Amino acid sequence: MRDLNKLRATRSELKLFFKKYKVRGKMTEKKTLRLGSTAPDFTAETSNGPISFHEYIGNSWAILFSHPDDFTPVCTTELGAFAKLQPEFEKRNTKLIGLSANGTESHKAWIKDIDEITGSQLTFPIIADPERKIAHAYDMIDYQDATNIDDKGVQLTIRSVFIIDPSKKIRLILSYPASTGRNTAEVLRVLDSLQTGDKHRVTTPINWVPGDDVIVHPSVSNEEAKTLFPKFRIIKPYLRLTPLEKQ
Repeated sequence: MRDLNKLRATRSELKLFFKKYKVRGKMTEKKTLRLGSTAPDFTAETSNGPISFHEYIGNSWAILFSHPDDFTPVCTTELGAFAKLQPEFEKRNTKLIGLSANGTESHKAWIKDIDEITGSQLTFPIIADPERKIAHAYDMIDYQDATNIDDKGVQLTIRSVFIIDPSKKIRLILSYPASTGRNTAEVLRVLDSLQTGDKHRVTTPINWVPGDDVIVHPSVSNEEAKTLFPKFRIIKPYLRLTPLEKQ
């Protein structure tokens, strides 16, 4: 009898759980974002005025990246580096957009410091997210570093990076701790890899950079590869390398 009562209690708890978290099999609370997820849309105020995120992306790629706080040393070097590389991202049909929990006036004042210190000319928008609504939607909140908080003790954002393609699908997610600055060249390298793979049915090996040999995608047969990649070579049945013609 005792075991039966436990079973009934467990079933009741499960019903309450599914009632709270599911409606007809669909999650009602925020889903975990994964590669291939649709990037959540939102409206927000930015240093360049109000935006609707999906409209801002349009038919471009986008890189959404968060930083913990304005007027801080690591963030200043990062934003300056992204600004200097903006022409390279634009060549790849890619828009940059930053985010933190600071307000727009803070962003605008800080941009002057960034340009002065790093010699950049920062023109891309920085989102103001003081209530952390967007940060929560993208799981950017820092739950690890107890020192990464604002003056009210509320957690700030970590250094997240999302690469989003023109169909608004998330193609890359990177998370750095507050103590560690990002590598902008690596973000650009991954973007090149994704765009190359989409265009040519290839994948890219370790430390690949544009101009290096690529790997023929497993879905491409050897017969098909002879047409697509006349110079491909077979290292192993599962490893076929080929150069790409310069674009």
